[in-house]
Amino acid sequence: MLKNITAKLTITAVLFTYLFAPFISQAGVFNPNHIISDYEFTDYKSMTFDDIYNFLKKKNSYLARFVDPQSRMLAAQIIYDNSQLYRINPKVLLVTLQKEQSLITDPNPDQDQLDWATGYGICDSCSKKDPKLQKYKGFTNQVDYAASAFRLFYNNPYKYGFSVGKTYTIDGQRVTVANRATHALYVYTPHIQGNKNFYKIWQDWFTQNYPDGSILQNISTGGIYLIQNGTKRPFTSKAAFLSRYSFDKVIKVSPETLDSYPDGVPIKYAQYSLVRSPRGTVYLIVDDMKRGIASREVFRKIGFNPEEIIDLPQEEIDSIPEGPPITIKSIYPMGALLQDKTTGGVWYVKDGVKHPIWSKELMNTNFPNYRIIPTDPEELDQYAKGSPVKFKDGEIVKSRTKPTVYFISNGYKRPIASVKDFEKLGFKWENIITTDDKSLSLHPTGEVLRAEN
Repeated sequence: MLKNITAKLTITAVLFTYLFAPFISQAGVFNPNHIISDYEFTDYKSMTFDDIYNFLKKKNSYLARFVDPQSRMLAAQIIYDNSQLYRINPKVLLVTLQKEQSLITDPNPDQDQLDWATGYGICDSCSKKDPKLQKYKGFTNQVDYAASAFRLFYNNPYKYGFSVGKTYTIDGQRVTVANRATHALYVYTPHIQGNKNFYKIWQDWFTQNYPDGSILQNISTGGIYLIQNGTKRPFTSKAAFLSRYSFDKVIKVSPETLDSYPDGVPIKYAQYSLVRSPRGTVYLIVDDMKRGIASREVFRKIGFNPEEIIDLPQEEIDSIPEGPPITIKSIYPMGALLQDKTTGGVWYVKDGVKHPIWSKELMNTNFPNYRIIPTDPEELDQYAKGSPVKFKDGEIVKSRTKPTVYFISNGYKRPIASVKDFEKLGFKWENIITTDDKSLSLHPTGEVLRAEN
């Protein structure tokens, strides 16, 4: 069974490498050509009125309690209404209020800050007393004009001094406007530093941090990444991904969210791929390590197929971490499920060590494509006993007896704070695994997992 699966995945890797290769960007670095994505700029449903109000309260913002005498409305209501009217992400308006007048964090803003809240209509050479500018004055007017301007600039990507796809010199720096959102932001603020401030605030406030074990997909490029050790590791082929995970575990996120993680080592090869160096050594790829096969006899006895071997240059072989060699004593190097004929208990056996499986959920989740092999107790007695099989990082689990839902990360079960947090993180209800308390007890409880915003 495993042999057939490996063969299919190896073929798939060759077919999909170029179709599936993700775009890799520098983590957390301001890119003047692409400030935020079009999706993020126009995601007007990203926050409800309550979300905006609670965000301002969480920031201890003056605006949380501010009622504009002009419109007799709360600041949160003004921001929400205009975001919905012009279909601009309310987060864009919140960041603009901070970038222009520090209104989110200033505990005691003066009237001038409130009157020119989004900086709309004013410029370096303008006078705020100019009669022509008075129609823009006031908090409500400022938010309204800013939101409408953002929508106008977004809808007209080849007007107002900048065009998408063209290169300009801005503050002495060459900038190629990559998308509509970046176009709109430069038309609104035609300076590098102002937009760099926008990006920094956006990153600090609205970039979600996902725990290790999360599978994230870039909504712009389609690239898929594993979050591991605080880095994003790109899958460079469909086979590399499917040999480890399924598409139902993928969470779609913005490029900005992915930019907050440093680049990790790419995941290039399907699990259990066979690769060969120019020197003739054949390796089995197991959990991102290369394990040298000790001899042709071992290769033949384990049942590997020589037609599955991928020849790699030595520098590529050298870049893969090395694990323990596979020898004649390495019984089941790819793992197998053995069932005690007497007790019915199922064990995961790998490299001569047997690991108990405490529930069907653990077995079905970790080994969906494995065939169970009935085995005499005497044979099982030959193997050393190892630790029980646990749920893999990235799984979502709960007990049959309690409502708490957990995300498995670095071996810990992290309670998800609420239904709202669950949905904001992009998790899917159908992915929840319901199991027994004994299986859950294998994982110590970690920190509560919350959505950032």
